[in-house]
Amino acid sequence: MRSLKFLLLFVPVLLVAKPSSAQLIEDPTSWKYEVKKKSATEYQLIFHLTLKTGFHIWSLHPGGDGYEISPSFTFDKNDKVKLNGEATEKGKATTTTMDGIDGKITYLNGKIDYFQNVTVKGPTKITGKHQYQVCNDKMCLPPKDKDFSFDIK
Repeated sequence: MRSLKFLLLFVPVLLVAKPSSAQLIEDPTSWKYEVKKKSATEYQLIFHLTLKTGFHIWSLHPGGDGYEISPSFTFDKNDKVKLNGEATEKGKATTTTMDGIDGKITYLNGKIDYFQNVTVKGPTKITGKHQYQVCNDKMCLPPKDKDFSFDIK
């Protein structure tokens, strides 16, 4: 009798818990990092992003109503490194309107590259974090932080 009560209480919990685990979505991004030498002291840091089909990422300058979380790149302090300008992006951009967002917005999908030019004094490691948010046509995933590292030799 006692095990029957346990079963009657436990089975409904399993039925409720199972569908909610299907709601978890794996990060649909793949990131690779590359350094291109431009001169003796000038380098270009490249963040290569590939998104799974059906997902997009907001542009660095998304427009809209200000609630879109655009990618950002934060560099750890390093006396050997000077950032030259802001990060730029290259990829297939779409500018349109969306239900629930005021104004036109810009997003990218597929393969996207982000570039940051730097001046470097000698061999060093450039580290930091980048934050991004990806969305599909039904929802946006919570913002995600990833560490990055570039070796300058």
